[in-house]
Amino acid sequence: MRSRPVIAAIGEVLWDVYPDAARFGGAPANFACHAAAFGADALLVSAVGNDEAGDRAMATLERHHVDTTSVVRDPAHATGKVDVTVDASGQASYQFADDVAWDHLSWADSLALLAQQLDAICYGTLAQRSKESRETIHRLVGATLPGTMRMFDVNLRQAFFTTEVIDASLRLATALKLNEEELAIVAELCGVAGSVNQEVMRALLDRYELSIVALTCGPNGAVLMTADDVSECPAVPTQIVDTVGAGDAFTAALVIDFMRGLPLGEINRHANMVAAFVCSQAGAVAPLPAGLLQP
Repeated sequence: MRSRPVIAAIGEVLWDVYPDAARFGGAPANFACHAAAFGADALLVSAVGNDEAGDRAMATLERHHVDTTSVVRDPAHATGKVDVTVDASGQASYQFADDVAWDHLSWADSLALLAQQLDAICYGTLAQRSKESRETIHRLVGATLPGTMRMFDVNLRQAFFTTEVIDASLRLATALKLNEEELAIVAELCGVAGSVNQEVMRALLDRYELSIVALTCGPNGAVLMTADDVSECPAVPTQIVDTVGAGDAFTAALVIDFMRGLPLGEINRHANMVAAFVCSQAGAVAPLPAGLLQP
């Protein structure tokens, strides 16, 4: 792997609107910010409105050293936003604005060139709620070179997914990350059987010929699985402020460390520590302490 891998995320960038403040968010955008912190040449493929919220989103990405060359300014659609409520345990629920800039990701010749340069790409389901963005996501992921890590970070939100989207996304992927609730939904939609989580993970890994499957289990830590190894890691104790973005930080650490060829247990431990820190902070892209930037 190159000393500075080139890693892209494609999908939504938005503002998480809490009762007291608006915070930068969107799973692909969060992932890109953390990937940059871990030393990658990170870039985001997305769109924001030609509005004040878009100005602030671009400034935030640039402050986190994310390449914004492929973030389009859309004059016809607003920057995305989501109303977030956080319950007493720190768990978040989301209400997404409709027909925003990231619903209109269009193909450009520059993306074909970009695909050839990538060491890894991360994508999810939310930005695939529109046909236009879904086709662009599939086309970009599919245009990457053999050996590129294609991380499908499921991120199921409300009803913005279908069996067809999940199956097609899995067929494009070389890696999969999801949580326990998402695992049950994906298993049902894809007709994958298993009496325990690891049986379902193994079935998904085998059916879709994945190099790694990651299952985050909240307070119970995480499980990583490859064809010949399994790592179970307990969660790192932390004072939870909110859980927004913790999974995205986990994914970024996982992708970087997996491409480095680190042992599965070491990858899992590092990703759990990163996720625990993000849970202790308000917002999704709080700067990571220097001690967490390496495994």
